[in-house]
Amino acid sequence: MPQSLEWIRASRLRALIAILVLALSFAVPATPSFAQAAGQVRAKIIKAGLLVGGGAGSGVLTYRGNKYPFKITGMSFGITAGATIGRLDGWASGIREVGDFGGTYSSVGGGFALVGGVSGVHLRNEKGVTIVMQGPKAGLELAANISQIMISLR
Repeated sequence: MPQSLEWIRASRLRALIAILVLALSFAVPATPSFAQAAGQVRAKIIKAGLLVGGGAGSGVLTYRGNKYPFKITGMSFGITAGATIGRLDGWASGIREVGDFGGTYSSVGGGFALVGGVSGVHLRNEKGVTIVMQGPKAGLELAANISQIMISLR
């Protein structure tokens, strides 16, 4: 009788393993939709202002293995005083095609730098693309403002 009990346990174990293998063979890894992919963004920006600020810069979007250079221009309204230069790195998400990356982005935020500091930005354009970047900046700046940033692919 002890042999048949061991045989039943072994049979159940084999059946459980077979079910697990079968279930895992149907599993699909969770990957982002090909329709929307994220891209890596790197940018250098120079900003200056007193009440009304302006800025310009350039960067590169790396998207689906290709590099796309772009130009940045922008205006900020609110409390703005000083001048800074910054290097930002981050990600752009919600891109369906590379042309979606260009456009007018909006941001509400603030920052402070005295010789050196850290900058961060969260932007969204009319096509649903969101850019989140951060990085070091140098200069003197005090800002609490609303920004409109235009990105154009070159």
